Amino acid sequence: MFWADRIAKEIQEKRADTIQSGKKLLIRDEKTLSGRVHIGSMRGFAIHGLTAEVLSEYGIQNEFRWEHNDFDPFDTIPGYLDETTFKEHLGKPLYLVPSPEPGFKNYAEYFAAEFVAVHKKFGITPEYYWAYADLYAAGKMDDCIRIALTRADDVRRILKEVSGSVKDEAWLPISVVCENCKKIMTTRAYDFDGETVGYTCDKGPDGTVPCGHEGRIAPWKGAAKLFWKVDWAAKWVVQGVDVEGAGKDHSTKGGSRDVAKHIAKELYGIEPPFDIPYEFFLVGGKKMSSSKGKGSSAKDMSDLFPAELLRLILLGKDINQQIDVDPAGDSVPRMYDWYDDLAQKVRDGVADDFTRLYALCQMPENQAEESAPWQMRFSLLAFIVQMPHLNLAKEAEDVKGSALTDDEKAALIERAEYARFWLSTYAPDQFKYELQDGEIEANSLTAEQKQALALLAQYLEAGERTGEELHARLHELKTEVPIDAKELFGALYKVFLNRTSGPKAGWFLSSLPREYAIERLKQASI
Repeated sequence: MFWADRIAKEIQEKRADTIQSGKKLLIRDEKTLSGRVHIGSMRGFAIHGLTAEVLSEYGIQNEFRWEHNDFDPFDTIPGYLDETTFKEHLGKPLYLVPSPEPGFKNYAEYFAAEFVAVHKKFGITPEYYWAYADLYAAGKMDDCIRIALTRADDVRRILKEVSGSVKDEAWLPISVVCENCKKIMTTRAYDFDGETVGYTCDKGPDGTVPCGHEGRIAPWKGAAKLFWKVDWAAKWVVQGVDVEGAGKDHSTKGGSRDVAKHIAKELYGIEPPFDIPYEFFLVGGKKMSSSKGKGSSAKDMSDLFPAELLRLILLGKDINQQIDVDPAGDSVPRMYDWYDDLAQKVRDGVADDFTRLYALCQMPENQAEESAPWQMRFSLLAFIVQMPHLNLAKEAEDVKGSALTDDEKAALIERAEYARFWLSTYAPDQFKYELQDGEIEANSLTAEQKQALALLAQYLEAGERTGEELHARLHELKTEVPIDAKELFGALYKVFLNRTSGPKAGWFLSSLPREYAIERLKQASI
């Protein structure tokens, strides 16, 4: 059973009372907008979004809500921003940090816009809301804040028992926004008297500058924020969350989810939402915390793939398996091949988890009219777009063996654009080709290689040849000349591409201008 169906059925069983009551199931997830959002954060979005899709398919009413968390502190200046401009804002809530570009209300809104664009491409648009304006400033978190402050000793006990974290007796589970400098990361709250807390702005990690202010403040309506493990449980309470998963790092024993679960039960008297723990999305073998370079953001990754491929990459593996994509390696062609293999199963009439996956890769509005047009393999297409003498549509029809349908023509044009983009941005040298026309080094080929190339030139001079005919002739040459396949094909790629490898040799030779190929082979065989 495909993972999304398995999870939907589990939710159907575990939340049967809620479903039967007629209440919509609330599915929730969030992201702190501390900078460009890593592709890893899209996995949670995709899992929650597809779960909502499948539940709807089963006739179960649900709502997917996504939180733009703009109330967390601005704790690090990303390397792509000017440090001198943003240093003074370190420690402030994200909604109070200015946007890197004009046209946005603040820092969080700027980075949310880029992430939302990826959501739209993926084909899922949840109900969005903001942590500060829609929860805290609106007063919706106030009751949970009051309970957490009144029972701060229980919060400290839970932290110690569940995670081993020890807090002193004066510690309170909130961060106050300093009335003087507006920073939240530099304050320490103490002494809740039922309506106000005392606080000092006198601490903070390197880079943040506390102002030294001391005072008392009523911690309501956005004047303070719960520490996040308590904050997480409080959001479940306030919104009535039924389903919310998290990455496996949060879901370990003693981890963040475990703490939030105990706080939800003991402090707020609710059962925690149905959990969906999932594995990491890696970029070139690195986790989100370490893969911060080019190609690791959600936007970077989405720029490499059409919508259905983006869905496949994020949905195709079971939630218990890691995803690893390296834009600068051979991952991109392999992802396209994966999709094409699924499409072939659909064309063959297979009905299994793989064809179920193919259907779910299509945009929701297209799933009812599922089709699987033939497409040229990405690596071959990426080669053809680098050969100015080749006509892409003609080559595609030759490879397919028949005329392209309108859908196939549109898919070919779209895929060619993605191939060109990948070649110009990330592709490793092994996928980049350029036909050679300069002198061939006299000593670069062996006598056997030269003999084989001379015979091949004669074969081409005798008339037009198809790829299949050239493929057969190349294998015949191995019996006429004492040369193995690696040496023969290596000589061809050396002469025409100045490479040791390349596309299928028979097809490649047939695609070359005939006079150019003959002349080049003769020159090499001298």
